[in-house]
Amino acid sequence: MTSFSSNALAGRTAVVTGAGGGLGGAIVAQLAAMGARVLSLDLRAPVADTAAGHHALACDIGREDDVAEAAHQWDALAGRCDILVNNAAVMPPPMPLADMVDADWDRVFAVNLKGAYFCAKHFGAAMRRAGRGSIVNLASIAASVPNAIGAYGPSKAAVLALTRQMAVEWGPLGLRANAVSPGLVRTPMSEPFYAQPANLAAREAVVASRRIGVPEDIASVVGFLASDASAYVNGQEITVDGGFMATPLMNIQKRD
Repeated sequence: MTSFSSNALAGRTAVVTGAGGGLGGAIVAQLAAMGARVLSLDLRAPVADTAAGHHALACDIGREDDVAEAAHQWDALAGRCDILVNNAAVMPPPMPLADMVDADWDRVFAVNLKGAYFCAKHFGAAMRRAGRGSIVNLASIAASVPNAIGAYGPSKAAVLALTRQMAVEWGPLGLRANAVSPGLVRTPMSEPFYAQPANLAAREAVVASRRIGVPEDIASVVGFLASDASAYVNGQEITVDGGFMATPLMNIQKRD
């Protein structure tokens, strides 16, 4: 856990997409622990502590009408939006580029890229009116290094470009937009892989910090970018990978 105070985000509201997953749930918990009132979005509305002022809505962020309606409901309920975390993403099974069909490619980009844009457009409207706000887009180290899912990396590279565009266009209005690129992280989805001791050891051996990340590692950085501690951080990518991306040459030398 982090040492953030329980009032760092007091009086502010936050919207988190993909909140029903392991990473999204950790981000919701982090922002709530810092005092924010949180709206959780997912295809199925996650459980929310309404007694504490938190809420949840079902929303397909790949559909602009859904996002616009969710933003309208939140505006009527909360009257403001201070923080937006675009965490929702889809990762189809491994598939080379040559085998992809239009529907597979389009769904990845509809959620991972257009979904982030739709949410920033509609939830960000309250930020632009208020002249303040922080947008945090979840990208991935796959934006910089290819993996086995042909469309995923390109979609996340586009998220980085979108983040910089938001920062430059909306910075003069008082908004900040930054990206977090997670490395190897243990989530409920990836846990069956890491539950195998050989798989875990092989992955840990190529991470400089010698452990696989947990959702709280990512959520802590999101909390930093959402808070005033990062008030002069805008248009940046923060890679949270335990040093994994810095290790290739060292790992090659060990094998030689």
